[in-house]
Amino acid sequence: MYELLGHGVANILQLKYLIPLTIGTLVGVIGGALPGVTITMTIIVALPFTFGLDPLQGLSAMVGIYVGGSAGGLITATLLGIPGTPSSLATMFDGFPLAKRGEPGRAVWLGIWASFYGGLLGGIFLIAATGPLASFALRFGPWEYFSLFVLALSMVAGLVEASLLKGLIAGMLGLVVTVLGNDPMMGAPRLTFGIPFLEGGVNFLPVLIGVFAFAQIMTDAEKMGGTQRITHAVSAAAVLAVSHAKITWEILSRPFLLLWSSLIGVWIGVLPAIGGSAANMMAYDQAKKFSKRPEAFGTGAPEGIIAAESSNNANVGGSLVTIMAFGIPGDAVTAVMLGALTIHGIQSGPLFISQQPTLAYGIFAAYLLAHPIMVLITGIAARWALKVVTVPKALLYPIVLVLCAVGAFALNNTMSNVYVLLTFGVLGYAMVKVGLPLAPFILGVILGDQIEINLIRSIMTDPNPWLFVTRPISGALLAAAVASVVFALWQHHRSEAKRRLREEDVADF
Repeated sequence: MYELLGHGVANILQLKYLIPLTIGTLVGVIGGALPGVTITMTIIVALPFTFGLDPLQGLSAMVGIYVGGSAGGLITATLLGIPGTPSSLATMFDGFPLAKRGEPGRAVWLGIWASFYGGLLGGIFLIAATGPLASFALRFGPWEYFSLFVLALSMVAGLVEASLLKGLIAGMLGLVVTVLGNDPMMGAPRLTFGIPFLEGGVNFLPVLIGVFAFAQIMTDAEKMGGTQRITHAVSAAAVLAVSHAKITWEILSRPFLLLWSSLIGVWIGVLPAIGGSAANMMAYDQAKKFSKRPEAFGTGAPEGIIAAESSNNANVGGSLVTIMAFGIPGDAVTAVMLGALTIHGIQSGPLFISQQPTLAYGIFAAYLLAHPIMVLITGIAARWALKVVTVPKALLYPIVLVLCAVGAFALNNTMSNVYVLLTFGVLGYAMVKVGLPLAPFILGVILGDQIEINLIRSIMTDPNPWLFVTRPISGALLAAAVASVVFALWQHHRSEAKRRLREEDVADF
């Protein structure tokens, strides 16, 4: 195995493979950083340019886009409070507050280096554990998938700071969004209100961008003048003067957090159709539950950034497991890569590694090398990327809104997605005004479809409801969901007790 991997690395280091990998990573970072332009959209746009390349060249470029896009989303998430990609959503929770606090350089580089280390750990799992992980994932039926998504939904309890009731209301609103349109199994219309474009449901991306971008922009416009800049506390020189050794130590001094978050990313990646956004959120929630200072999350805690970004890039390695071992795309990006393999006449599946070892280990090597290239590209581009904090909001926010609208329109080339973006932008702003948290709402939107689909599939397969509990993996996941809620409630109670104690101390003083 090591000999084949060494041969793969030597192959990728040739200019004919290294150049497509580097260009792909650069394109991925740019596409990931632009709100409204997803990794999937970026890789689809790049796909035609790979047809004239040999298979390893084309797949190297795609792996570069995948890795670069997964890390690129953190740039706008930390600097603007708008996730560049859905999988950078949880990064924003602490990255943006840290940047607003006067440390944008630290916020960005914590994310970049966490992506680097998480991605490399994901690569180790990808190479060493492709067979065992994928075979375990094959034991999942609709009962297990339903329980897994319920476990993910139980994170609502851990994502709210003030009122658990408001968090549950926000999560339920997100679930309601997923039932707009036709029944995914039977095709029966529901909650369409006579509006034709609602029959197909609403796309997740315009909802995500509308809720966060519009709410953030309107909230900031309300508080500050239009000529105000995003941060005042740091000069441009101070922003760029980041100690990479210190940031690296900040990450590596939390080995359990890094390993556990990366493992979550890999595992979620192995399970088809879940995606980086769920891995990002689940790792963030786990980091908060294990933290000695859970109350610091949401205020600029480095643990939140490290967990979210390490799982984010490790998820890429997990997604590649299913396509290489079983020919099953783990997400939309690997579905495009599977199509590229087919175009080149290559059959992905159980015999792929044994029949195409040069190509398989070339992909492994491209994945590993894409991470240092990503760090190098973002390091060179950081001087310009971080300057976004010096742009007056009166100039910056209209540009961001236009990019968001263009990204929403480009999904299907229809104005309906732009209307969805505006509608949910207003809803997000209204939720902020009444104190409803946005994170549980988005979590409900992410998970609602899959919860419903797998519930229906399980009942159609066998109507016995006890199977959700008696099947070992499903029962364990449901038990973990209950434990997650109980633990989050205990953390809320402890935080409230600490807050009351501090208030009493101040009053006594």
